[in-house]
Amino acid sequence: MEFAGFLGNSDLKQRLSASFSAGKMAHCYLICGPAGSGKRTLARILAAAMECGERNAPCGCCSDCRKTLDGCHPDVITIDEPEKKTVSVELIRQLQADAYVRPNEGPRKIYVIPRAQDMTDSAQNALLKLMEEPPAYVVFLLLTDNAEKLLPTVRSRCAELRLEPVGEREALPWLQRQFPQKDAQSVRAAWSRAGGFLGQAKDLLQGELQLPQTTQFAQAYAAGDRYGLTLLLCSMEKLPRDKLLEVLSQWKQLVADALLVRAGLPGGPEATALGQHRTAPALAVAANLIQQAMEHCTANLGAGHICGWLAVNL
Repeated sequence: MEFAGFLGNSDLKQRLSASFSAGKMAHCYLICGPAGSGKRTLARILAAAMECGERNAPCGCCSDCRKTLDGCHPDVITIDEPEKKTVSVELIRQLQADAYVRPNEGPRKIYVIPRAQDMTDSAQNALLKLMEEPPAYVVFLLLTDNAEKLLPTVRSRCAELRLEPVGEREALPWLQRQFPQKDAQSVRAAWSRAGGFLGQAKDLLQGELQLPQTTQFAQAYAAGDRYGLTLLLCSMEKLPRDKLLEVLSQWKQLVADALLVRAGLPGGPEATALGQHRTAPALAVAANLIQQAMEHCTANLGAGHICGWLAVNL
């Protein structure tokens, strides 16, 4: 069984490969792991393997594989309303009705619930009725970052797949290929801060694609150059509020990273420089001031007033 794009978790992959090779597939998998651990990636691979007609599934080449991996297979159905806080019983009842309609193209009908922990109790009980006696072609993939929120009766009917962090030897080369513009120190720091979970590490590295104002801020603040900082803030007075908010958000993250450096965790070069040249109390004050400035942005205060206030207080 191929697991393209799904790194680490060697024991889990061996177990799945053995069960799929033996034709032993569960009708419900509970994929557990924190944000960025690869739950959606594994769900796509499992769905492709179940829809693929080739011997070494998923082959990645057939029509069913390509459609599943691209997220457009008619028999792989995502059950979610992202704009709502919970997965409602009404949504699960729609799933129940649809489950008794045979698959359109593939051998199975696969329902992916990406926020299983957000199902209400009534939604879980409704799903449980279907899980107890599902049509032979139906499979459920429940994804969760908190399996404890699921009813014990639901969990007991699932094959639980718990995802683990990816080791340094495998993770760092992969992250470096994804972010060739990043130095090795920044990549290692992101992997460490993310606890080995690649999705979180990617988010951290993407957030470090800094705006010019952030680089200038890091240099001036690390050097204690109040004049340079004031000139920078003056140049930002005519920025639209949404752009100013984006800049300030990066500043806040940079200062937070510097605080982590002060606590002994690895950081990128700019965060490391801030952590080395500024005390923890000074960084905490800066983070609080930048947070207040961000709140002023959302309260529709003018960019000129916000930048002037920061120039005086930062």
